[in-house]
Amino acid sequence: MLLRTAVFLGIAAASGLVTAGESHTPPQGAAGPAPAGGPPAGAPGLLPAGPPEKSYRLRPMTAEAPARPPVTKPAVRARPLLALPDDAAHASAMALTFDDGPDPRYTPAILDTLARYQVRATFFVCGEMATDNRDLLRRMVTEGHVIGNHTWTHPLIPQLSRPALLSEIGRTSEVVQQTVGEAPLWFRAPYGAWNRAAFEIGADLGMEPLAWTLDTLDWKEPGTTAIVSRVEAGAGPGVIVLNHDAGGDRTQSVQALATYLPQLLARGYRMTLPVLPPR
Repeated sequence: MLLRTAVFLGIAAASGLVTAGESHTPPQGAAGPAPAGGPPAGAPGLLPAGPPEKSYRLRPMTAEAPARPPVTKPAVRARPLLALPDDAAHASAMALTFDDGPDPRYTPAILDTLARYQVRATFFVCGEMATDNRDLLRRMVTEGHVIGNHTWTHPLIPQLSRPALLSEIGRTSEVVQQTVGEAPLWFRAPYGAWNRAAFEIGADLGMEPLAWTLDTLDWKEPGTTAIVSRVEAGAGPGVIVLNHDAGGDRTQSVQALATYLPQLLARGYRMTLPVLPPR
């Protein structure tokens, strides 16, 4: 496709590491295999064990989407977006985001829970997972969710050359566009490790960078109760919640969502989607 060619011609060299939100150090061995057990037998709402884990385990970062891609490219930012629009109508709004998928063992159960409560979320997908699970991408869009770009293999961006980073981001956008008819409008850096090149490439591909403000720490697999408690304690207007639907055993993430989502709704919170800034 012309996507990567256009980016190579349009992006200048950049330098300087920029981070936002919580600072995360990737776990040792993040680039190597990270096998994880599937959900326990008889766990409600989960599919049988599927393919082996991909070569990463996430530490996260960072809600109404436009009907069509913007005509103009966004500005190159120096830091990711960390807030929902300051609007009285969104005073009780929160945003749910899910990173690393889609994974056929966990993503369907998460989508089932969101559908049960008529809630939409943003899924930051990794290309290597998306290309093997395109039916889940199509289901996300059909059910009103937003798909964001989370690179191809979930690398630590500052360690990549510019051409390698362009490939990681560009290939993922291509898979999404080929599958659902639209390229992503949002980008999230793995581990929350941003740099100038990531902001420039993302902007040239028409994406805004989105971070998070509440990390559920589900990537640590601390137990369902711990995840639920963290979300309930951190809930508030404008909060962007980071969850995971892949990158490890996400049984706890699935079960936690089914517990805390109805509780947040009962408290009056409204789950929404990120809104693109004016361009």
